[in-house]
Amino acid sequence: MTADRTKPEIDAPQGPAPAELVVRDIIVGDGAEAKAGDTVTVHYVGVEYETGEEFDSSWNRGETIQFPLRGLIQGWQDGIPGMKAGGRRELVIPPHLAYGPAGGHFLGGKTLIFVIDLVQVG
Repeated sequence: MTADRTKPEIDAPQGPAPAELVVRDIIVGDGAEAKAGDTVTVHYVGVEYETGEEFDSSWNRGETIQFPLRGLIQGWQDGIPGMKAGGRRELVIPPHLAYGPAGGHFLGGKTLIFVIDLVQVG
């Protein structure tokens, strides 16, 4: 990943939230390709679709985070495989692939946007 990469800005979306996962490559990486079940090291920022309010960001903590894909929300499990290290990808994740219906998790019932930088696979 390039050292000059900075925290992405997420523009406020237009129109209604999508009903299914939307995957859009912003930068296509040229490193190892992530596969389902891999452990990945990422930088990410997440915002609520409706409000554009940021709810989480590894950039704000100043360090990447590493985790196995199988332990993450379904939208990440479905949206990261096929991505290559060095890439930046936007995922728009509807509630049924994120934190489920309103009432459980504080992000329940919400469509989420993540911009993810894949730093390393494995």
